[in-house]
Amino acid sequence: MNFRKNIQERGGGFPMAPMLDIVFLLLIHFMAATVFAQWEKQVDITVPTAKTAQEQQRQIGELILNVDKEGQIHINGQPYADETALELLRQISVAFQDQPIILRADRETSVQSLLRVMDLCREADVWNIALATVTPQE
Repeated sequence: MNFRKNIQERGGGFPMAPMLDIVFLLLIHFMAATVFAQWEKQVDITVPTAKTAQEQQRQIGELILNVDKEGQIHINGQPYADETALELLRQISVAFQDQPIILRADRETSVQSLLRVMDLCREADVWNIALATVTPQE
């Protein structure tokens, strides 16, 4: 008897299951990145302009402190009192000594409020601070 006559050979084909896994992982990654980008700009802040402003590469793990017109500190869209923000900054400073912080202050924020937040960073031993600005539009 010839049993091989009824067996059909399949071609190599392309494995779709691993490809679908990769596509779904990429989709989840970009969805999460979009959500984090929205948290950063959730507070209504108009960043001041500077002629020499340059776009910098984002650093891994940077923390964004938003300071609104009234001088209120916002981190990840949540308002923080000075004492609570100081405690959070101290914890971050202990865990990550070179923690980069981007300070986004509204153009109408008083200099005193901005210096108050910078003093909190200094008191918490955070030294890697950058001020966010944009170039003036023509």
